[in-house]
Amino acid sequence: MNVGAKILVIEDEASQLELLAYNLGVEGYGVFKAETGEEGLLILKEQSIDLILLDWMLPQMSGLEVCRQVKRKKATKNIPVIMLTARGEEDDKIRGLDIGADDYVVKPYLIKELMARVRAGLRNRSEQSGAEVLEFQSLSMNLVKHTVSVAESAVSLGPLEFKLLRVFMETPGRVWSRDQLLDRVWGDNLNVDTRTVDVHIARLRKALSKASDVGFVRTVRGFGYSLDTSA
Repeated sequence: MNVGAKILVIEDEASQLELLAYNLGVEGYGVFKAETGEEGLLILKEQSIDLILLDWMLPQMSGLEVCRQVKRKKATKNIPVIMLTARGEEDDKIRGLDIGADDYVVKPYLIKELMARVRAGLRNRSEQSGAEVLEFQSLSMNLVKHTVSVAESAVSLGPLEFKLLRVFMETPGRVWSRDQLLDRVWGDNLNVDTRTVDVHIARLRKALSKASDVGFVRTVRGFGYSLDTSA
């Protein structure tokens, strides 16, 4: 199972490239950087990429042409492409979407908004790929039936505990801060705080403990939580 999705950033402005790479890394993604379209296409041949952040205005080969080539090839056509550009005109947006871009973000943008777009793109791809079951050790989650089991023993979870566990099972071993979990599970709900995360983690642990002696959810002192058999 992927520990973190692989994101390819194709951006010729060095400061923007490093800013995006840093923030994606903080979110736990594997980041591949390219300053030209040609370099980006080469990386696509060598790596299994889950999503592409693509600047419109690139030297030599434009972002539109890169997107066109990505969507033309069978091996890469299903990779979500988010176009990044200073072009805000409606006609330009239509051009980008017409050649297959999955989303379109106009500069300057808020990093938090862009990260949300990235998560949405990855989530859509996961749903379209038909992946129905997540597994970690003896723990199994069926995303279609909305069920969880440990060594085939059913585990009853509330909706928020189910969402929390899904975040953990999509990236086992990754340590999530309370703020990151709030963002992933509760979204823009401003009426909750980090103590809410602790409450629902406790409920998740209690439910899992009824089916297994394995702890699964590990507390990382001073930071947050992760899915780990050393819990």
